[in-house]
Amino acid sequence: MSALITCSHVDFGYENQDAVTDLTMEVNEEDYLCIVGENGSGKSTLIKGLLGLLKPTGGTLTVGGELKKTGIGYLPQQTAAQRDFPATVYEVVISGCLSRRGNWPFYSRTEKMLAKANLERLGIADLRRRCYRELSGGQQQRVLIARALCATNRLLILDEPITGLDPWAIQDFYHLIRDLNRKEHVAILMVTHDMANVVEQANKILHLKQRVLFYGTTEEYKKSQAGRMFLGGEA
Repeated sequence: MSALITCSHVDFGYENQDAVTDLTMEVNEEDYLCIVGENGSGKSTLIKGLLGLLKPTGGTLTVGGELKKTGIGYLPQQTAAQRDFPATVYEVVISGCLSRRGNWPFYSRTEKMLAKANLERLGIADLRRRCYRELSGGQQQRVLIARALCATNRLLILDEPITGLDPWAIQDFYHLIRDLNRKEHVAILMVTHDMANVVEQANKILHLKQRVLFYGTTEEYKKSQAGRMFLGGEA
């Protein structure tokens, strides 16, 4: 099984100041990897690097061939302006196909079918004509996941995806992501502070504090010094 993303002693940073140093890890097919750490620990910088928005300042970053072609499905943290975006659900979802189009100005029949399939896959086909900003937070997250899946079926990167969701929507979100990972074999890479759910959902943990404090399985993390400290005695 070839890795989707491999980091070997990678550094990422800005203007001669590294925010992430000496990172060695990989994201494999079917992984559910959560990235945790305090504010300012380098999580956001790492995401930018994995998405190709930052070049490594050291080490080697290798992205699998298929991801180079289709890109990575990405759910950024939503701002208030994004939540108020005046487009239909269908328009938001099909915009995930933009990375596939090249210079062609119109969506193809294949792309339209893909958008329709992902609307049905996420259980939101009945919302396709609704305005995105009129939806609940949980419904908006489903729309954004459908959009991300139009880019790729291989890897989703989620940045603090439960921010602003109510408790029911949070549990619905985790159930949805778990099914995508376990039943449909989509690899998940999630940045989160939600430690209580992290240890129930993920199979791998990367704990950053500029350098790697821990990288391994969730069960190993619970027993590690970093895990015991960060979980606040929950382990």
